Amino acid sequence: MSSPAYVIAAKAKQTATVLWFHGLGDTGAGWSFLADELSTLFPYIKWILPNAPVRPITLNGGYPMPAWFDLTSLSDSLDRVEDEKGMLESIVIANRFIRQEVDSGIPANRIVVGGFSQGCALSLLTGLTSEYKLGGIIGCSGWLFTANKFPALGSDANKKTPILMCHGEADATVNTAYGRKSYDKLKSLGYNINFITYPGLAHSANEKEISDIAQFIAKTIPANV
Repeated sequence: MSSPAYVIAAKAKQTATVLWFHGLGDTGAGWSFLADELSTLFPYIKWILPNAPVRPITLNGGYPMPAWFDLTSLSDSLDRVEDEKGMLESIVIANRFIRQEVDSGIPANRIVVGGFSQGCALSLLTGLTSEYKLGGIIGCSGWLFTANKFPALGSDANKKTPILMCHGEADATVNTAYGRKSYDKLKSLGYNINFITYPGLAHSANEKEISDIAQFIAKTIPANV
């Protein structure tokens, strides 16, 4: 059984935390490159990269793999079936990490939640429903889970929390239009959100996206507190 998370400690006195959720079939360590690259810029940040539980994935013929929830489709149709039970279980996991950081002395507004693909869906829903006022929310190459339940599902605590969504324009796994539709939905509801796309980028990350993530982190959880 995998450990709950891959953790990269702050290189200096910790005053902030980034919680980053991986995509389908991956592990927390699969995104350690992000923490490794940015830890020099942000030595005061602790990086927590949780590992998803293994579960059967309908989209992949029931084959079990690390996943935050089951997937039946990656279409953006309004009638697609979403695994709300699995997502709720993962939000409980995410909130447990947030609570542990707050209990250890890190203010909630010094915590950023982020993720890629499935992890993007988890980070958006965790952040938007949390009763903790977070520092920021990042979602890469993903979508807003249960979008039809907003704004009712959203908490007042993070109505104005900065949100960054990033998406490759050549993404054939989660179509860019799906990400944009999620952005449009949140923007129309008054959320403080920005959406950046990257020409030629498939279902992955690149240096420009990492640079944009770094700029977002510098603004939302800066060193000088």
